[in-house]
Amino acid sequence: MSESALQKVMDHASAGLAARKGFFDTKAELVVEIARAMAVCLAGGGKVMFCGNGGSAADSQHLAAEFTNRFRMERPPLPGLALTTDTSALTAIGNDYSFDEVFSKQLLALGRPGDILVGFSTSGTSTNVIRAMREAKRNDIVTVGMTGQSGAEMASVSDFLVTVPSEDTAVIQEIHIAAGHMMCHLVDHFLFEAVAELTPYLPESKG
Repeated sequence: MSESALQKVMDHASAGLAARKGFFDTKAELVVEIARAMAVCLAGGGKVMFCGNGGSAADSQHLAAEFTNRFRMERPPLPGLALTTDTSALTAIGNDYSFDEVFSKQLLALGRPGDILVGFSTSGTSTNVIRAMREAKRNDIVTVGMTGQSGAEMASVSDFLVTVPSEDTAVIQEIHIAAGHMMCHLVDHFLFEAVAELTPYLPESKG
């Protein structure tokens, strides 16, 4: 007998809850560290860029919009940029060169040293994301890899590696957006609510 519809819901919910608890129990400090790095970047006039494929492209656009509009609090717009939204750039690069370069060429055109690139790949093996992150590191752009539990190829190109304890793509994506929301929340915290917490990390406060 096939599994009932209700049981499918409950099994997915249970798997998601277990993975979410496991993630935040072990990665909460990492989420704070990444959000602090984003706040330092933004305070210095930099921007946060996002890229990914499929559902991860949607996550990229979602989080970029949280920066440019707002998350929870009223505050000035912040520069967040999804490299997944310009169909002319995506199709021109894909047609003239390769789909593998659709993010890296935009990154090279738009990124500046000190910016941050957040790359989403649930498998950790998305070639176009890996290539963009590799180019980012070569150009002094901080890289945040959002992936599944293995890390895979993302590990070697990520300054911050965010792994989710699951092999289920849907669960990984759900936790990616939860982690992304917390990063947005904490960026607002550091920039607009608790500036004193960020001050020691700003360049002029060092050395």
